[in-house]
Amino acid sequence: MLPISRKNFRPCLRHAVITLCLLPLLLLSVASQAMAAPDNSRYDVLYIWDVDLRNLQDYKEELEAQLGPEVAKDLRLIQRGDQYGIIYDCNTTALAAAKLAVRHSVVLDKVELGDARAIKDEDYHELYNVCYGHGPNLAALTEQYRTIYRNLGSEVGQDLFIEKSGDGKFTLIYRRETDKQSAMGVARLHAKLLAKAGISASITREENNEVVFGESSLLDHEEKDPKGVPAPGAPESLVAAKSKTPVEPVPVLTGDKKKSVAKTVAAGSNLEKKVKEYLDELRGKGLVDKDERTGWLAIDLTKGETIVDINVDSPYQAASMIKPFIALAYFQQLQEGKQTYSSTARSKMEAMIQRSDNAATNWVLKQVGGPKAAQKILRKHYGQLLRETSIVEYIPGGGRTYRNKASAKDYGRFLVALWRKELPHDDELRRLMALPGRDRIYCGTSIPQGTLVYNKTGTTAKLCGDMGILAPKGQNGRRYPYVVVGIIEKQRSAGNYGHWAMARGNVIRKISSMIYQEMKANYNLL
Repeated sequence: MLPISRKNFRPCLRHAVITLCLLPLLLLSVASQAMAAPDNSRYDVLYIWDVDLRNLQDYKEELEAQLGPEVAKDLRLIQRGDQYGIIYDCNTTALAAAKLAVRHSVVLDKVELGDARAIKDEDYHELYNVCYGHGPNLAALTEQYRTIYRNLGSEVGQDLFIEKSGDGKFTLIYRRETDKQSAMGVARLHAKLLAKAGISASITREENNEVVFGESSLLDHEEKDPKGVPAPGAPESLVAAKSKTPVEPVPVLTGDKKKSVAKTVAAGSNLEKKVKEYLDELRGKGLVDKDERTGWLAIDLTKGETIVDINVDSPYQAASMIKPFIALAYFQQLQEGKQTYSSTARSKMEAMIQRSDNAATNWVLKQVGGPKAAQKILRKHYGQLLRETSIVEYIPGGGRTYRNKASAKDYGRFLVALWRKELPHDDELRRLMALPGRDRIYCGTSIPQGTLVYNKTGTTAKLCGDMGILAPKGQNGRRYPYVVVGIIEKQRSAGNYGHWAMARGNVIRKISSMIYQEMKANYNLL
């Protein structure tokens, strides 16, 4: 047995106390229910209720990682009234469900993911989607995706996905996430609308499967021309990058603070003031804690102006937002001929960026020589972009990475360079960051469908963030791209990590919506 040091004694003691307290309480409660219930009553294990389904989908991925594949395959998203929940569909006795809940609570408490409890299998239903096809041919489903997107429009397109199913094949779905009867009604309607295209529709259960293609994947591909010529109506910044004409730096990102303030007050003061007032309101209501600091950055890429600049210089914990920088280090070596982009490397990159897979991240880090080597590569080649970035650790077990750091301004400079095509293998990096996921700057906001999105989120018990490029369309058909970075960092680990991350993610969504409204007014966006 390993000795318990002073450093880990208190956490160990806390987990032990929680376990001892939970066990008798849960077992007594459910045992009494079991005695009163009919013999055929069945129970599941419940982890959380929330009114925002997107939050629960993020939370489900965390549960899958912690509880393992055997439990993950039977985790279900459910609905009861106006609330959504996550259950382990074990369909067992009250006492057996209570024992499972205690075991799962102990596992989840160690990573501050809340607890679990037994729940009677009644008064809720599972969620269903519309399905248009299932099979091994991803290329065929991708072409079918394009047809459906053209026929049903961007309103459906935002929630149109190709998923990788548990059997290793692919499924094309419209994510309705509703009851079985409602999903079937939509499927019948879509089958009529798509009949001329030879596409049928049925329903399938929502499984929260890995997504391999979505709206941003389609839009990113359509923005690219095989000859490397900017798409019609492309922003001037992209045209300049393609023609190798020098591009003026965004003022606030030059490091000249006096110049930054002078050039951005007129454009950004009103919006920035609104963002600050919103944050002050949250703090006044106790919805953002005293031990939390935040950083916000918004850059209008068409004008090359910064419109929000709040606490952008200080380094914050990076969490998974460090992963595009790790990809950049790899692509720098690839450009130098020191790496190969094999099918394995490509799949690891996709897992690292899209699904934030920590094992894949550590694999990529190892290829470039480890954290110190990655930091050295970035410092040598991108020192002017990533001034406050420090990569010092592999992602620890459980994903509790707190030591890698970067500033909001670093993310901003990186994203500006990515949009201007100034980074090695930037087409591939953009493809990776366009792979669909549940971001915090677009999904669940007021930003309209058909917006091109490149982003990377980051979440730990001490940090909630997102950084990316949004490129909505104007009434003239042209895209007007802008950068959004939102970071909320907590000094101490959140008591209930799941609820904290969901609440702070909604703060980022709200501020992203505010930034979009400013851009909409400036450019007559859709």
